[in-house]
Amino acid sequence: MSEHHRLPSPIGNPENKVFLEAAQNNQLLMKYCNACKESHYYPRTICPHCGSDDTTWIESKGLGEIYSYTVMRRGVEVPFAMAYVRLQEGISMLTHLTNCDFDAIRVGQKVKVVFQETQDGQKTHLFEPA
Repeated sequence: MSEHHRLPSPIGNPENKVFLEAAQNNQLLMKYCNACKESHYYPRTICPHCGSDDTTWIESKGLGEIYSYTVMRRGVEVPFAMAYVRLQEGISMLTHLTNCDFDAIRVGQKVKVVFQETQDGQKTHLFEPA
């Protein structure tokens, strides 16, 4: 991804405020349910696995692998790659890939989280080859 092309800033709400603030400190947080012992993403108060509101924030190691991906080249000013990344903690997240050769991306490829400024100067998470 070009340094001249910046992503739009994520839209904040009360449920993801802590998540977005942590990104400013280069931390990737996710929600963990104390009732069913499952992690989940996208951050929300109610666990999507069991419906409990007994959830807490935990920090991810930011390591995972590409589950699926696509590279957008047509109809965009700057090509970009998006992927579902399965983190070591077991959750999958839709994200952008950066700092890589788009033709070399592969399912199963190891990746790690990096943080990049958006159009408005906020930081957001992306993933690059590990």
